Amino acid sequence: MGSTSKDADSTGIPSIADPSLPLVDSYTYHSPTPSAPGPYILGVDEAGRGPVLGPLVYGVAYCPVAYKESLEELGFADSKTLTAQIRSSLLETLGSDPANLGWSVRVLSPKAISAGMLRRPPVNLNQQSQEATVLLIREVLARGIQLSEVYVDALGKTGPYEQYLSSLFPDISFTVTAKADQKFKIVGAASVAAKVTRDAWIEGWVYEEHHNLDTAESAAKAASIPARWAEETGSGYPSDPKTQAWIKNSLDPTFGYPSLVRFSWATIKVVLEKDAHPVEWTDDGQASLVKAFESATGRDKDRCIVAKDLNLKSVGML
Repeated sequence: MGSTSKDADSTGIPSIADPSLPLVDSYTYHSPTPSAPGPYILGVDEAGRGPVLGPLVYGVAYCPVAYKESLEELGFADSKTLTAQIRSSLLETLGSDPANLGWSVRVLSPKAISAGMLRRPPVNLNQQSQEATVLLIREVLARGIQLSEVYVDALGKTGPYEQYLSSLFPDISFTVTAKADQKFKIVGAASVAAKVTRDAWIEGWVYEEHHNLDTAESAAKAASIPARWAEETGSGYPSDPKTQAWIKNSLDPTFGYPSLVRFSWATIKVVLEKDAHPVEWTDDGQASLVKAFESATGRDKDRCIVAKDLNLKSVGML
């Protein structure tokens, strides 16, 4: 799912097309493409990597190399050090000079994150993060933007990641480093785009489980919807007391949690194993099939019902 600036919603967050709809699938948003001549610099940062609730959002911001000095004066910084009001104001600043400033976000839904991490073989969060970053860079290039320098905020061993990106985009100079949002204003701008988008999703979260109710039955079923889902979720981080309270109070022992939750997180797995009803997965007819292939005892040891019915013997018995 993708969107453009034409989908700007009434809340003033252009990266959320329709805040009345639940976030089910991951999607990408692009601001209008700047028209100033290149080459351009681009910054990459994320918001929501650690939380157990809500989406992970990757953001990029870009501007001409010649615009660097002007960028320094706009106030961009690590979004975590800014108030929500200042972040919102800076997002508006990102859209105030469309000839020179552009930005995009890739929103990974909690359902998509869990599906990737729980599949076999799993696609871990690092892989999903790299895929989001590469996708954003590719799509910015596809919009006709000439990139010469890209700065990426990353944790852990940055060298191999920098080499990986350089191998994919050999004509671009990459700098992958920790705290890049503090070192480079263009990364700070990307940080603001990602953080404001994630916060808007969390604060206005629409539960898919509520939204999918049939219109005719909504009123009748409204009373049965767990009111605790409407309680404050906190930041979504497992260490947040408000988030811990939400996790504790929102568990349905049979159905688990709503799709706001990242089921692949150890925090959730532990609660489900401890407090939810145990589940035994048995397909229709599987029990009798298992019985048919169980080994017998005594003289028929190591021979299942199927083998006896077909009068099959092992070579050792001939």
